[in-house]
Amino acid sequence: SENPSVTLFREYLRIDTVHPKPDYDAAVRFLERVGTDLGLACQKVEVCQGRVVLILTWQGTNPRLRSILLNSHTDVVPVFEEHWTYPPFEAVKDSQGNIYARGAQDMKCVSIQYLEAIRRLKTEGKSFARTIHLTFVPDEEVGGHKGMEMFVQRPEFKALNVGFAMDEGLASPSDTFSVFYGERSPWWIKVKCMGSPGHGSRFISNTAAEKMHKVINSFLAFRESEKQRLKSDSSLTLGDVTSLNMTMLEGGVSFNVVPSEMAASFDIRIPPTVDLKAFEEQVATWCRSAGDGVTYEFHQKCMDQHITSTEESDPWWKAFSGVCRDMKLQLKLEIFPAATDSRYIRAVRHPAIGFSPMNRTPVLLHDHNEFLNEQVFLRGIEIYACLLTALASVPPLPAE
Repeated sequence: SENPSVTLFREYLRIDTVHPKPDYDAAVRFLERVGTDLGLACQKVEVCQGRVVLILTWQGTNPRLRSILLNSHTDVVPVFEEHWTYPPFEAVKDSQGNIYARGAQDMKCVSIQYLEAIRRLKTEGKSFARTIHLTFVPDEEVGGHKGMEMFVQRPEFKALNVGFAMDEGLASPSDTFSVFYGERSPWWIKVKCMGSPGHGSRFISNTAAEKMHKVINSFLAFRESEKQRLKSDSSLTLGDVTSLNMTMLEGGVSFNVVPSEMAASFDIRIPPTVDLKAFEEQVATWCRSAGDGVTYEFHQKCMDQHITSTEESDPWWKAFSGVCRDMKLQLKLEIFPAATDSRYIRAVRHPAIGFSPMNRTPVLLHDHNEFLNEQVFLRGIEIYACLLTALASVPPLPAE
């Protein structure tokens, strides 16, 4: 008696694509099978060894027009099984229709909703002027460096002739649906402090630890100021402020040896409203003020700050928001607080919206007991079917 779309969703959830050894081959075989069943053209692009992007295509009646891109990633983050009520790769459905599995929200739901929306439209005999491409990419959960970041530079991506893209968003515990039109820039910075070494029994001057103390104080004072700014202004969301966390601390060889070097690593996420050059100068000032021998290096430095238009004069947004109004969906426009593959799509100048149609759902991505209710999942298929109808029917633009 289970809806076939739900059955397909649960089948996909049972494919173990968890890091560090995701079974990408099984995921691609599964998705290629579904695509072939739907009569979609299939193309596989190996962006580097063992990392394949699968492209499924529903050809439009006017292929010269720019296409609609539906992106999703196939990998999921690790689990701590002892904290799960049900095994995280069995896709157990409880009596309330909640489906528990890693990837239920992030983002295997969206992959199947795309496909099932297309199934519904094709069954109804629909066709559209614009081509619809679906891309299923690897390695998003580890930065996308061997996935979408490489793919957007390849001729196969350019051949997709993308006009507008959709990618993942977040669940919303309220009645509203979150829509993300931009992202914060992730900066991963490692600060190294060099100092005088010696015996642990002495008051040695100019130690690495004293300098590190000053560095950490500067970074965490800024963290507190941004935290208070978010707390004091109800109009702000997490994506509107800069978050900063110290995530690693290294140094020392023995209890009785003062180390000559210490290092601290920081995860910083910067909204597109911030001047990145000025912010880096602030980081440099914090390091200089801690003393000599204090340096920093980037392990990730995203400088792209492109955002997607949400003006009603924009034809893509007009189509998207018009459907939501017609379906009486309440939208909340936000900057995405973390990072998705949308940033690579925007970086090559294509508008992209992050949207996962999951309202009245707790945000559980990367958390224990990740789940999605089957009725929320099925409603999402209906929403995507309406969105695709509008987006793939956007009239030719002046540049086309």
